[in-house]
Amino acid sequence: MITREQYGNAVEYVAAAFEKAGIAITPEEKAKVEVADFGLGMLDEVGLQLLVYVNTERCCAKEMVLKPFQTCPEHRHANGTENGVPYVGKEETFRVRRGTCYLYVDGDGDKMSIQAKLPPTPVTVFREIVLNEGDQYTMHPDTNHWFQAGPDGAIISEFSTKSRDESDIFTDKRITRIPEVAQ
Repeated sequence: MITREQYGNAVEYVAAAFEKAGIAITPEEKAKVEVADFGLGMLDEVGLQLLVYVNTERCCAKEMVLKPFQTCPEHRHANGTENGVPYVGKEETFRVRRGTCYLYVDGDGDKMSIQAKLPPTPVTVFREIVLNEGDQYTMHPDTNHWFQAGPDGAIISEFSTKSRDESDIFTDKRITRIPEVAQ
């Protein structure tokens, strides 16, 4: 759980990062910025700030903002059922707008040679994809992945099929995806 102050500071960080990057958002969008600490209370180390522009049955577009070395923990987007209707897990493309993103996915890789700092959560995949400004990478459904911003933080645009964040499957079973803000 995060405090109101942590939430407010994170939203201001996002607004300043967008302004510096030349990404215009409306006051209504600023009010919709989500701050996720994944229930661990370590927002600056394990967390994610995001703004969802659209999330329909067919597509989703969002901006993800990470502070320097902030990590989104390892997870995957598996197939599932929603309201009795089966669905295919999320396919997503990351495109870095600002900074650097160290992305780790299923495949060959060695944890001793990665550029990211190992997070305080379990990680099992170490195939490293370094995304710099303008680079993009597409992940298929059910791909284990985690990512971390470089030393200057990162702004990452995500384009995907429908996002069902509450259904993400995390390697660290302590994680809760939907954020809670103390009143």
